[in-house]
Amino acid sequence: MASTPTAAWVFLTALLVATLTAQPAVSAFAALPDATASVATSIPNLIERAGTTEDEMERLHLLRQLEARSDLDAILRADLRRLLPVVDDWANGKSRIVVDTSRAAENGYLCRFITSRVRPASEGPVHPPELSSGSPLRPIWCFYRGRMLIWQVIQSGPLLRVKESRDRYCGEGRLLLEEARRAFPSNRVVRMYLGEPIPWPKPHPDDPAAPAWANLQREGLERLAEVIHWWIAERQLEDGQFGGGWGDDVEMWRWWIPVMIAFDDPMASAAQERLSSGMFEQPHMRKGFTSRVTDVEHSNEDTTDTILPMMHLQPDDPVWKQRALRLAELMRDRWTDRNERGFLQFKSIYFSVDTVDTSKARAFDTVYHPSVIQPALLYWQRTGDPALTALFGEWLEVWIDAAARADNGKPHGVLPSAIRWPDGGIANPDRPWWEPFSPGHNDALYNWPGATRLMTSTLLLAHHLTREETYLEPIRSMAALRAKHRNSPPGDTGSESWCAQKMSGFLSDALGKYRLLTGDTRYDADLRSDASGYVRFRLTGERASIESALRHNAEAFRSNWEAYTSEMRWTDRIMSFTGNFLKYLPEAAPPTPSPNILYSTATGDPGNPLVFPLNAVRWRTPPRDIAALVTESSRATFAAELFHFGDQPRDLDAELFLLAPGEYEMTLTPADPIHSPPLLRRTVRVEGPRVRVSLELPARRLCVLRVG
Repeated sequence: MASTPTAAWVFLTALLVATLTAQPAVSAFAALPDATASVATSIPNLIERAGTTEDEMERLHLLRQLEARSDLDAILRADLRRLLPVVDDWANGKSRIVVDTSRAAENGYLCRFITSRVRPASEGPVHPPELSSGSPLRPIWCFYRGRMLIWQVIQSGPLLRVKESRDRYCGEGRLLLEEARRAFPSNRVVRMYLGEPIPWPKPHPDDPAAPAWANLQREGLERLAEVIHWWIAERQLEDGQFGGGWGDDVEMWRWWIPVMIAFDDPMASAAQERLSSGMFEQPHMRKGFTSRVTDVEHSNEDTTDTILPMMHLQPDDPVWKQRALRLAELMRDRWTDRNERGFLQFKSIYFSVDTVDTSKARAFDTVYHPSVIQPALLYWQRTGDPALTALFGEWLEVWIDAAARADNGKPHGVLPSAIRWPDGGIANPDRPWWEPFSPGHNDALYNWPGATRLMTSTLLLAHHLTREETYLEPIRSMAALRAKHRNSPPGDTGSESWCAQKMSGFLSDALGKYRLLTGDTRYDADLRSDASGYVRFRLTGERASIESALRHNAEAFRSNWEAYTSEMRWTDRIMSFTGNFLKYLPEAAPPTPSPNILYSTATGDPGNPLVFPLNAVRWRTPPRDIAALVTESSRATFAAELFHFGDQPRDLDAELFLLAPGEYEMTLTPADPIHSPPLLRRTVRVEGPRVRVSLELPARRLCVLRVG
């Protein structure tokens, strides 16, 4: 228990309160008080400045100055001893890297100190340790503990999914931050956590010569590039890691895709190569896959999220091809076997490079399992390798069979989220078919609908490569249920109509790709109601849908810069501050970022790029001062609108990926006036899976590039 404050300390505390309410905030970089200043004035001033600055290193510096004083009250000195390690960890972790190979993630320098000890006061000892009663440092302590509680929810799926847990953590966190705001009202980071959008100024005004979609796409691309470049400059280490733990760091590329894959950003590409190569230097990756036994979501990240981006950046590199094929080899020889129904099936959710856990609670194949072989699926897509056709085709049969059955209460025609090993039954016989795992457990990720999008994309890829209609059966049966119940109430949980209401989030991805690949119009009604703004644009030609989606994304990046950068503690949650926290507050939240609309508009891929990507182009130019909208993409034609915002013409190359071998005419024509002569006309010969073309864009003039 803290000792009773001395009379002098009571006086200092009262003076601090008066100072905080009467004195304006002092710049974090202002000179410290003169040595002749009174002790009563300078101590509160240091604390006020430390609480107001948004710079963590500056706060640590100020508190170290406070610690160095010889005139501190013993109680305040003891409080500093409790507080400084937390401030030091938050600000200074990069300088003290701890090598921890016991875990895949959440052990990086940014977050390793936010452990399970950080929990609501009602659930156990308070961490970080509380300060003395009435301590003038308490608002700073509140600032750290409040953020740590909130970050536990942003990071943890089980806490986020269960409202009661989410409310306990975030509720206490907000109360603590309210206390911090009363002491330090100028601290913009505190205000951001409490629901006040902190403006992030636009880098440049809209160009009146550009169409609305181009200005909005440019804004989104440039802000995204700003965030990426900040992380590379401020967080990445020489070995490639970014501070969240290897298993989380590798996921960052998923939101880099519009900058790194749709365009050519040398800084991002070099950083990705450092990270991907660095992962394969880790001891647990010596055999080409993790030696740690963990669930499929986490076991796949070390390979899928390192190999896939490099297969886009260096498509001819034999090292990355071989690493992709190693996953198919492990699937064939270790992770799968024939179940009692005679189908090839993954035996467990939990496995490593040489171990498979077939205990009853973990013995399932799931719709998440395509993630572990995604690089091999991309290799299959590019090569049509017959050995992979046999392996993947045989495995997909178990899912086609499971969708057609109505076991365990599952409606006929619906893909389940999990298939039991070894009997091939649907989900878990002891629980509802749609919820084989407890919602508060990590494995709740594998409840329905979960990652069904991964499975429907894999089935569509198999159809694309083999032309076998059987692979479309689960997609067609679910599309029929969606159409049947589109205007029906949800119905009982687990019923046909309930399933139909849940399908829009994943089914439209596969249907959109199917539509653009085949030209089949039978699902257009579903796509108009469920699909992304880009797919609706490709179906109808109307621009409002893409402008709305691009505006939504741009608005998400118009505030809260710190939420994407310096405040972020877990590198797999860099785009999650709004969606996992702000949207649950009573205050109106800004939109959640949706970088995928940048990728789709710039590349022509109507869906998710992780399984069966259909990016028609990569613009071999940095994502600055440029906008690109793909309007046609097929095996026979390619077309895109381009706008260069610079003052001088811009030379660039483009790689085209979907065109069939043959000879094409390429033209570049001003979009307005319509009858202007082409700025460029030449013949393009396609002889392989991609072709590279060169062009010069005029300054500030909308142009149409066409190959066909």
